[in-house]
Amino acid sequence: MSFSYLKNKFKKKKEGEAKPEDNREIIKLDELEQEAAEETPQRTKEEEELLTQVMTRVNEIENDIPRIKVSIDTLKTQINELREEIDRLDKVIKDVMVLYEIVSQQINPFKDVDSSNPLLSEIQELSEEIERLKAEIAQIKSDLRLLVIDGMDLDDLIYEAMSEGGA
Repeated sequence: MSFSYLKNKFKKKKEGEAKPEDNREIIKLDELEQEAAEETPQRTKEEEELLTQVMTRVNEIENDIPRIKVSIDTLKTQINELREEIDRLDKVIKDVMVLYEIVSQQINPFKDVDSSNPLLSEIQELSEEIERLKAEIAQIKSDLRLLVIDGMDLDDLIYEAMSEGGA
């Protein structure tokens, strides 16, 4: 409150404008307008400072948004690359586990060899077929050595074999 307001207030009481029994104060409209006029520049200044601070912060946030968006996009790309890498590693681990199972089933003496594992029986059949082919190749090599050592003519031999087969 301003000094003039208080001065006017006490002045009126002394002059006797108000009744002594009446405790109500008489405030003129001009006095209220004067007080409001004195407080308005101060409030306006505070509001302007507050508004300036808010606008500064909004500008900072607006400037940060594109950088944040770029960071988010980069992180999304890295996450997708990591997912692909994890999927690839998962496949490799599964392949290694399959190989481990195959090897451990052939070597482990505690596992049942006669089990109904189709993979194990297929491996056994392939092993037998390889051994049979090795034996045939060894026989063919020895036959060719005999032919070369004896100096036999292959054309005559083929002709004789065909004529015997046809007769």
